[in-house]
Amino acid sequence: MSFKFSASLLACFCLAAGAQETDIRRDATVNAVEQVMPTVVNIATKVKVQVRNPLEQMRRQMWGQPLFDEFISQGSGVVIDENGYLLTNEHVIENADRIQVRFGTTTNTYEATVVSSDEKSDVALLKLQGKPGEKFRAIKMAREDDLLLGETVLALGNPVGLGGSVTRGILSSKSRIAPQEGEALDIPNYLQTDAPINPGNSGGPLVNMRGELIGINARVLTQTANGTPVQGIGFAIPIRLVEESLSEIMPTEFIKSHWWFGARVKVGSYPLVVTSVQPESPAGKAGLKTGDVVMQVNGKVPKTFIDFGDLLAAGAETDIPITIRRGQDVNDVHVRMVPEQTVFNTKMIRDKLGLTLQQSPNGFVITDVQPDSPAGVAGLQPRMIIQAIDLQTPPENIEGVAKLLYEKKKGDPVTIDLIVLEQNGSLTMLRRGRVQLVPRAT
Repeated sequence: MSFKFSASLLACFCLAAGAQETDIRRDATVNAVEQVMPTVVNIATKVKVQVRNPLEQMRRQMWGQPLFDEFISQGSGVVIDENGYLLTNEHVIENADRIQVRFGTTTNTYEATVVSSDEKSDVALLKLQGKPGEKFRAIKMAREDDLLLGETVLALGNPVGLGGSVTRGILSSKSRIAPQEGEALDIPNYLQTDAPINPGNSGGPLVNMRGELIGINARVLTQTANGTPVQGIGFAIPIRLVEESLSEIMPTEFIKSHWWFGARVKVGSYPLVVTSVQPESPAGKAGLKTGDVVMQVNGKVPKTFIDFGDLLAAGAETDIPITIRRGQDVNDVHVRMVPEQTVFNTKMIRDKLGLTLQQSPNGFVITDVQPDSPAGVAGLQPRMIIQAIDLQTPPENIEGVAKLLYEKKKGDPVTIDLIVLEQNGSLTMLRRGRVQLVPRAT
């Protein structure tokens, strides 16, 4: 038995088959969302605030109630490394006592810790506490200069843990001006979009149609300076500034567990490219140079700058082979890292400024001053307290102060804000002062 099909019937059959293979709804937006959404998280933080009203304190003590109030806030974030590192805004996790993270695509809840954060850039890096060996879907970063005014963009988030949220718009304005050194970011430094940024979407990703991260959602403008209501103006921290901030809050010159490596790689690049090498560092002595392309670390390919640091940390006490490409040549260099404290310590501070410091809750107390040193010539004396360095809150420890001085170029001054204790009879008076010192070359 044989069957005959007319040309029209065959055409209808082919169209029906084609309709099953191609869904007209599956456009670039849908593809980008499917690619990015598994990397987007909800961040819930708990903050304890001490009760200050004396009457309220007494009432709570009588009834055996806590002397603090607990507040829960919500924000979003995005995973940037498969080992569980994620980005969000600093203001999302500020003063948090506990951080819980939930993905919109799963039911798992994770605890997270703050790796580092920067108030000026409003960027924070967190680490998920996953199971041993657990991997996470990570977003791809766009090139820092790859922005098209008017291109379609998506603002994603996971507000209040209800699941993923997506809005679409265009890139209305690129970052207008570069921030000055030391100043906080503000609207002129941000990307502007008319893609609505919903409450709770702060810290979530702003992406292009390739599903690449171009910014971190930061704020929404609801009214102008004169109080006029506005709609459809959202702002995101550009990927360029995000990467610069990550380079500062998690520099690869210094590897976790306090090892000195001495070279920095570009955040977001793949393969990784060396952007700077500190003189006389282990990396510098091994022969690494700016522009070297990192192919392997100890036989493994680093996928991100975080992965790079983890691979170095794993071999911290050994000679680490790093395969680099320089031009057309591929070679190995061997780096032997050294503990930070053997280099960045009180001796370095004394050699450069002539000061001996002791850490205290109020800053760094000067305990000794060399008379012919930069500090001695400027009139600094024991018992003075350093409250700020280069107009910023001083580093957390002695090693941090030494690192700051090491980074100074020859002839660059360091600005020190002081509290001077003066005795006037039985009264101890406080006076503030500021000096500029030029560190000695060592």
